[in-house]
This record gives sequence, C-alpha cells and structure tokens, in this order.
Amino acid sequence: MIYLDNAATTMHKPQEVIDAVVAAMSSMGNAGRGANEASLSASRIIYDTREKLCRLFHGTSPKQVVFTANSTESLNIAVKGLVKPGDHVITTMLEHNSVLRPLYEMEKKGVLLTIVKSNEMGTLKIEDIEKEIRPETKMIICTNGSNLTGNYIDPKPIGELAHRHGALFVLDASQTAGVFPIDVQDMQIDVLCFTGHKGLLGPQGTGGMYVKEGLQIRPLKSGGSGIQTYSKTHPVEMPTALEAGTLNGHGIAGLHAALSYLERTGIDTIRASEQELMKRFYLGVKEIPGVKVYGDFSSMNRCAVVTLNIGDYDSSEVSDELLTEYGISTRPGGHCAPLMHEALGTVEQGAVRFSFSHYNTDEEIETAIRAIRELAED
Repeated sequence: MIYLDNAATTMHKPQEVIDAVVAAMSSMGNAGRGANEASLSASRIIYDTREKLCRLFHGTSPKQVVFTANSTESLNIAVKGLVKPGDHVITTMLEHNSVLRPLYEMEKKGVLLTIVKSNEMGTLKIEDIEKEIRPETKMIICTNGSNLTGNYIDPKPIGELAHRHGALFVLDASQTAGVFPIDVQDMQIDVLCFTGHKGLLGPQGTGGMYVKEGLQIRPLKSGGSGIQTYSKTHPVEMPTALEAGTLNGHGIAGLHAALSYLERTGIDTIRASEQELMKRFYLGVKEIPGVKVYGDFSSMNRCAVVTLNIGDYDSSEVSDELLTEYGISTRPGGHCAPLMHEALGTVEQGAVRFSFSHYNTDEEIETAIRAIRELAED
C-alpha cells in the first residue's frame, strides 16, 4: 500500500517509537502512584517528555504541558474550561469538528459565537477577524493548518490581535505540531492544543496542550491524581489540575522516542521533504483535464496536503478506485470540516485528500500522479 493519508495519522513511525512502546509495556508502572522503580521510571519518562514538548514549543515551564488523549480532548478542555455564558468566541470556517462541536455545545449554554468566513480558496483575512471583536470577546480559537486544503495560517498576527483586545488565543496545532515551528511566547498563544499521532510521529491515544503560566482552566475531569488524596476537590496545581486519572504512560513513552527522533532529524528537514513531495504531486495533477485542486498554492509553505476532485465523481468512488486499482490510500468525504466544504462548494461531492509524509518516496508520488491521470481519462 502507498500510504497517502498522513493528515489522518502517520502510519509509518520511527522504529524507536515502536521499540519504546513495547519496552514500556513490559516495564512501566503508574507514574506518581508509588516509590517503586517501575513507578519512578514512568514518572521520569513522563517528565522528560514534558520537557521535550516545552522545548519544542518554546514554553516557559514543563509543568504547563498537559497530557491528553488527542487534540479533541485538549480542545474540549480549552473551550469548556475557559468560556462561560455571555462570553463571545471567534472562530473560522476552516475548523475541524473538534473545535466546532464543543463551541456549538457552549453556544447552547449561552456563549456567543462568531464564525469568520473564508473565501473559495479557503484563506482568511486578519481584518475579517478583527472586525468581529466585541467588548465581551473572550477567545479567538483557530487552526494552524487546514486539514482539508492544507492552507497554513500564521498564528502570530492572530495572537497579537487577540491580546491587543484583551482576548485569549487558542491554537489547534493538530496538523502542524512536529512539522512547523511553534513558539508559544513569540506567537502569543495562550493555549496550544496538539495530538501525538500525526506530525509528532507518536502513538495514537497521545496528545496534549501547553497552557500559559497563570491561566486557570476549569478541568473537564476530576478524580485520582496521586496527590492530595483526602481532599474533596481535585488539585489546582499544574499539570495535575487537568490530568485526572492514569496517563497513557506506554503511549507517552512512544511519544518521548518520537520527540527524540524529531530533535535528531530536525522539523525543518522533515517539512522541506514533505513540501517537496506535495509540490511534485500538485504540479503533476493540477493541469490534468477534469481535475480540480482546492486550496491556496500561491505559497508552498503549507501543510503537505493536496485535495482534489475528478469531474463530478463522488470522492468516495475515486478513493476506492485509488485503493483497489493502485494500492493508494487516501481520505475521501467530509474530513470532519463541514464549513470548509461549504466554502469550497463540495458538501455533496466531498473531496479526495492526499497527505504526505517524509517517509513517502518519489516513486510513490509518480504512481499517484499516473493514477489520477488514468482515472481522469477514464
């Protein structure tokens, strides 16, 4: 199989990630739940992973790194833990349902919601966000990179805008963490939400958030913490405040190994490789008769995603043909980004997404281009 569905999850992981998970499952205890070596070893791995993530995102303290199961959990914590009825939140049409659905839930409870429109290329204007700001605006929340078009959104101007108006800035880095440089201080990001199983090359079931020091978030869960056992309330100290229950230590061990791989290889090197593969595929398919490519390719500094349709064929049919006839794995349909499909005019048809990893090869790209050309001819 030629795997071109890396925006959903990176299937090919560094070998050391696999080895780390296997080793952890035979040796790791429960972090913070004992003084035995198995428990202490888990605590060390988890803390060291916090340090690596803090360093990657240019944070101020490892204790501000919180582990979750994925970006969805992180975004739910941020949205439901920071806004209340009467607060105003601004988001965009580019968002994944992991942003939109928690916001819709809070809207039913009295939160005021504004969704900034994009153009047909899936791009935003900073002035369109600014004109929606009100005195009661509490938060601006948006993606760092569209999972549908691959368009990259520069967080820094949005962070500056939010803080200039006294609002919080929450960034969904699901598609960019581990690939694009993120500096939470320079970009003025109050809460960074990320997943471990995509660009960070870690196991599924891992993710987290970086929370700016001094920002208090109401926890989504409460329960066991390993400390303050006799208190009726959950601890308020970070990161325990947002980490009720046993962490996914085995997965975090794999994430730790993945972060070491990223440090050694360099995210700039990885990004350049992925963008070159994306560019080659884009240039190979964009002029094929009957093929329509979505998104803004005026700059190649974008997520390594190319989304397209062939004529008026249903995207699922095209994706099935790619898999059965050519062994190419892609993602058709709605991609959990309903408003973006509205902007692109593809609600009924969906779209076929190709997303690339630095593990992909030039030969695989040429095979994918040939497949699209042959399907379009047919």
